Amino acid sequence: MNKHDIEVLLEKVKDGSESIEAASQYFQSLLYKDLNFAKIDYHRKKRVGYPEVIYCEGKELEHLKAIVADMLKRDTNILATRVSKQAFEAISEVTDKVEYNKIAKICIVNPKPIEKVGHIAVVTGGTADVPVAEEAAITCEVFGNHVERYYDVGVAGIHRLFSKLEDIRKANVIIAVAGMEGALASVIAGLVDVPVVAVPTSIGYGSNFKGLSALLTMLNSCAAGIGVMNIDNGFGGGYLASQINKGFSGAREEYDENTIL
Repeated sequence: MNKHDIEVLLEKVKDGSESIEAASQYFQSLLYKDLNFAKIDYHRKKRVGYPEVIYCEGKELEHLKAIVADMLKRDTNILATRVSKQAFEAISEVTDKVEYNKIAKICIVNPKPIEKVGHIAVVTGGTADVPVAEEAAITCEVFGNHVERYYDVGVAGIHRLFSKLEDIRKANVIIAVAGMEGALASVIAGLVDVPVVAVPTSIGYGSNFKGLSALLTMLNSCAAGIGVMNIDNGFGGGYLASQINKGFSGAREEYDENTIL
């Protein structure tokens, strides 16, 4: 809502065609919707360029259903992450307009066509890293980015990476997803001239410490230009890559100075 919209609403209150209570509720809902157990941040897209995403893990199913039902009143392409089978079934009780990727554990609720820009490459060390990579890739796609996937090209058979390197180098940003020792991000960052978003995964044997070894390798990389996410945080990697790609592509939304807050 900008200054003009506010003036129009206030004029309606002044002439009696809109009540003070209704106007007050509308202004409040612009910032967030209070459901008591959740406060849905509807203003987030105005502030940061991306709408609120539903993190499903740990939520009571009835709470999840209520959040989805309220967001459906306003939003399309609602992104829900860490969606279990039970959570998907609960969302499906609210709407049949839902796409579920069981590998990435992601739901897109009320999906609509999205114009995509730029080029993001999502690369994995192994096939076991694909679930986290898909969380990143789908996040990028829902946020309006063109994505190419290059899976199972890890350092154990580095010739596989080299065979795809020419195409990978065309990307504006690269998401490198790997477990075990997590060397993939360092190798890629030493071969490209664009940022690398490194996502360590919990894939590996005992001394991998559920992803800690990959995380530390990525943090300690001697190659520059790497930003490291938390373990298994494909969504975070996709979010950051989307911001970088849209900056490269000139597709960032300009902030309207007349927008309140």
